[in-house]
Amino acid sequence: MATPLEEWVEEQARLTQPDRIYWCDGSEEEAHRLIEIGLKEEKICGRPVFHELNQKLWPNAYLHRSHPTDVARTEHLTFVCHPDREAASPTNNWMDPKEAKEMLTNLTKGCMRGRTMYVLPYMMGHPDSPYARACVQLTDSVYVAVSMRIMTRMGKQALERIGNSEDFVRGLHSIGDLDPNRRFIMHFPQENLVWSIGSGYGGNALLGKKCFSLRIASWLGYHQGWLAEHMIIIGIEDPDGDITYVVAALPSACGKTNLAMMESPIPGYKVWTLGDDIAWLNIGPNGRLYTINPETGFFGVAPGTSWKSNPNMMRTLKAGTFFPTLFTNTALNLDTNEPWWEGMDEAVPKRLLDWQGRPWDPSSGEKAAHPNARFTVSIYQCPTLSPEFDNPKGVPVSAIIFGGRRSTTIPLVYESFNWQHGVFCGASMASETTPAAIHQVGVLRRDPMAMLPFCGYNMADYFRHWLEMGQRIPNPPKIFFVNWFRKDENGNFLWPGFGENMRVLKWIVDRVKGKVDARETPIGLIPKFEDPELSGLNISGEQLEKLFAIERDEWQAELVDIRKFFDQFGERLPGELWDEFLALAKRLKVDV
Repeated sequence: MATPLEEWVEEQARLTQPDRIYWCDGSEEEAHRLIEIGLKEEKICGRPVFHELNQKLWPNAYLHRSHPTDVARTEHLTFVCHPDREAASPTNNWMDPKEAKEMLTNLTKGCMRGRTMYVLPYMMGHPDSPYARACVQLTDSVYVAVSMRIMTRMGKQALERIGNSEDFVRGLHSIGDLDPNRRFIMHFPQENLVWSIGSGYGGNALLGKKCFSLRIASWLGYHQGWLAEHMIIIGIEDPDGDITYVVAALPSACGKTNLAMMESPIPGYKVWTLGDDIAWLNIGPNGRLYTINPETGFFGVAPGTSWKSNPNMMRTLKAGTFFPTLFTNTALNLDTNEPWWEGMDEAVPKRLLDWQGRPWDPSSGEKAAHPNARFTVSIYQCPTLSPEFDNPKGVPVSAIIFGGRRSTTIPLVYESFNWQHGVFCGASMASETTPAAIHQVGVLRRDPMAMLPFCGYNMADYFRHWLEMGQRIPNPPKIFFVNWFRKDENGNFLWPGFGENMRVLKWIVDRVKGKVDARETPIGLIPKFEDPELSGLNISGEQLEKLFAIERDEWQAELVDIRKFFDQFGERLPGELWDEFLALAKRLKVDV
């Protein structure tokens, strides 16, 4: 008798009509076979799916070029399909589930003819963790199959966890015909289902990533009493060997990966990496907040990654274990057969193919690598991987950091007065947009908790859930806000960023441990200028003043924009956030 999983796979096969069905086991032998298929058999845009790179310089590394229209998350084509429109939130695209399924069924009929359906059973989280979830994705893309093996715990353990149960997250994906007009990423939270058609890009096609780990998981967490967050997880070790675990939410391409793999310039301090993108937060048996990273890989932005900005990531990319490393939409150095992107330390090669495989002309004004070019690499290759990464219980969280890319207004770092004030800070945060999603770059948009594109239900309810989580934790973590991107009047960055951000993290750890006091300001608690470790930095007192300046006119404009954002939620928005809004206006002595 067929299991519920087998029945579901058969049902989807009748709809999509693949020539073959292949059940992946996650083995190393299989990984080699899938790479060979991508090198020699499957094609995209008339080219093989994978191009083998210089194996001596980049062991086990391969280049993939996507369709030119398929290079980023397509937020305008991403829908959250609750039966009730209000449940989806004004910040999400919504479609009635019945209507959405009818449309998707028509788009998906026969979409896998001539192709292989890969069945990918995988775990998000360690199989022994009570917080882990079993999932299955169906796809007709060998690129997706290889990527999911890197990014998740794929194989028999997931099948064993599912057994004869109906309790697994379902994902159906096909690249379809890659027509942007026939491209949709649909989420059905009530059914634990994600249905994606028409895209091969990671954020739209690796359904265990943003689709399940955030959009579906945030809905599960809302009902089950936990949080699924767009956050890095790091451990900060001090000279005494004590490790403080911190999670941090920053929008895409705002330095999350660099922060997660930082090399400390401060003697005796070290950063341990547990994750660079997603954190699931649960209240443990002892009442503390614990976190796990449900993923096992990095899907990072290549441009700007270098030996200077992130040496540990460069070491990770060149480690070449039994997991392959994939580069997507980077340029290709024809002389050395190496990937290349803007922001690398090396000089621009003389002969480059651009991200679409065309000879690149430096005078064209175009980038050789796509601004959102990516790498997909196993976290187990990371030289700073925390020994606690595979701990099924997760690690205890002592501090939560929110941050964004802001040229003005927001100080380098400040601490919230309490949990409720911290939730307000997170709920009202904004960032200048980047190429990680399709929209105008450089526009300021509100991005609460860096979750605007990823929250799978009404954000007003999500804010309420955050407030209630704090009430359930006897001693909740301190909440901080950071901004590495403040500029002076000439447009120059006031803070060096990258590894020097460790100096801010040290102050945060000192605050958690009660080692230093802080100055109270209208917006929160900021460092006393003598407390942060700034030795060796060429920062003047004037720069320091600018980094922490609180300009009333800028904050008045900020509050006007926050009110506009909050207003869209109507009466559903928790009153506590309005209380914090009015209290901030009063402390700033501004009218809003």
